[in-house]
Amino acid sequence: MPTHVIAPTRSFTQVPNEILRNPRLSSDAVRLLVWHVSLPAEARTSPLSDTARRAGIKTTAFQRAKNELKAEGYVHEWRTQGRRGRWGTFQLVSNVPLTDEEARAVRDGWAAPASPSTEKPAVGGPERPSVGRSPEKTRETTSLPPHHPLADRGAVVLASVAREERRLRLGGREIRQLAPLAGEWLERGATQAEVREALTAGLPAQIHSVAGLVRNRLVRKMPEAAEAAPPPVPLLTCAGGCGRVVRAQEAAICRDCRTPAPDDATGAVEATRRGMAAVREALRGGPAPATAPA
Repeated sequence: MPTHVIAPTRSFTQVPNEILRNPRLSSDAVRLLVWHVSLPAEARTSPLSDTARRAGIKTTAFQRAKNELKAEGYVHEWRTQGRRGRWGTFQLVSNVPLTDEEARAVRDGWAAPASPSTEKPAVGGPERPSVGRSPEKTRETTSLPPHHPLADRGAVVLASVAREERRLRLGGREIRQLAPLAGEWLERGATQAEVREALTAGLPAQIHSVAGLVRNRLVRKMPEAAEAAPPPVPLLTCAGGCGRVVRAQEAAICRDCRTPAPDDATGAVEATRRGMAAVREALRGGPAPATAPA
């Protein structure tokens, strides 16, 4: 079956085919994941439940879709408790499947170092935690603080490299430092597979510094920046008076107006041309065509 596909030049999101063709992901799961990763960086700080509401996915369908994404490694969650004892859910969403270990490395890479508290310590000594389970209704948070989009995408790729080559396993701090370089590859048009190939191909027998080797390859093999696509040729009205629209940088005449008109002994062709011009003028809000006398 013939298929006509035009690659977009702006406002698009790179989605691996393994997501779109995964037989274990329902349409709601695919929609939820693609919708979330297509959001701008500042909007991706919201939890998945907010994305589900924007995507029109109901509560029951959302829970089923999220469980499918968790089972496939696209969503990871951790229960956390803040300094004030409030429980929340820490979420990580990626466009490639990650193991639990890889997901923790990405999470630790994004986590900002804790700043010294300016609050006064509570009065009294430490107490034993209360017995019992945490409340069911808790605050849902996200794993992605405001972050540069290049680093967001690069960190996921670096964490997934260890799946193909265990010797290139990076820690959270190393991922945070190298993520902008990996993201720059993606920004220049490289695919995630090309980034992984550049990092894993032809490794030496002994690796003294994983972070140093990865940084060296990311910098040394960085692809050239892709040239911006030329702007499309504008649409202009034919200068021959027919009213057709043609693509040209400046005034142009369409093919029909360039072709010599046939002999019109009865004047029918010219009358038809005038009538079409009058109708176009009326549609544009111009004066109505004059009525011929009876």
